[in-house]
Amino acid sequence: MTIRNALSSVALASAALLGGNAVAADLPSVVLVHGAFADGSDWAKVIPLLQAKGIHVTAVQNGLESLAGDVAATRRAIDNQKGKVVLVGHSWAGTVITEAGDNDKVAGLVYVAAFAPDAGQSSAELGKDYPPSPGAKRLVADAKGWLTLPPQAVAEDFAPDVPRAQAAVMAVTQGPLQAKALEDKTTVAAWKTRPSWFIVSANDRIISPDLERAMARKIGATTTTLPTSHVPQQSRPKDVAAVIIAAVNASAK
Repeated sequence: MTIRNALSSVALASAALLGGNAVAADLPSVVLVHGAFADGSDWAKVIPLLQAKGIHVTAVQNGLESLAGDVAATRRAIDNQKGKVVLVGHSWAGTVITEAGDNDKVAGLVYVAAFAPDAGQSSAELGKDYPPSPGAKRLVADAKGWLTLPPQAVAEDFAPDVPRAQAAVMAVTQGPLQAKALEDKTTVAAWKTRPSWFIVSANDRIISPDLERAMARKIGATTTTLPTSHVPQQSRPKDVAAVIIAAVNASAK
């Protein structure tokens, strides 16, 4: 190979690389918001699947003390993104993204076995017309109102479709939720002005699957139903990532 040919090959390779980066740079970022009884590592299996597609990902760390506090943490993450954002919320974080998603950068919302309240609603209100879920009955409150799930409830109700050893770690690392946060009301409903996607967990023992289906219908979401527990991001990460990627691609247009 001549020097000229070698240089041409390097130039072509560099152009291809830059072109690939330019395409990736045009994709919306993804901000992942975890729910109660978890932390940002709850998305650990989904994150590399998104990154493999060239998507920039940020996982929020919620204090789980109040809606306002978790919305503030999520808004900081949104503000730190360079362009459009697809906002993803699991469980309690559905309420968080419903409020925090009212942001000019947010192009789409993905609800993963999550609450999807209307403006002026609290998370607690959403389940009032449904029987208490098996997992909710096993919540334990400490003297200051922080809720946790006992290890057996994590294994049997929260994450029964992951290996027991993993469920044991999830029980130890769970983030307690302040019970009063469930009474905090939203002031807006971002899903009214943005396209939404919803993953219904058909075997959920924390949020009623019937409630999830009703919320998905109400917000007009593109809905995917998975045969999973409350944590499809842990038991079926490829399926969850596929929904998020579809939302990113749709929001890039």
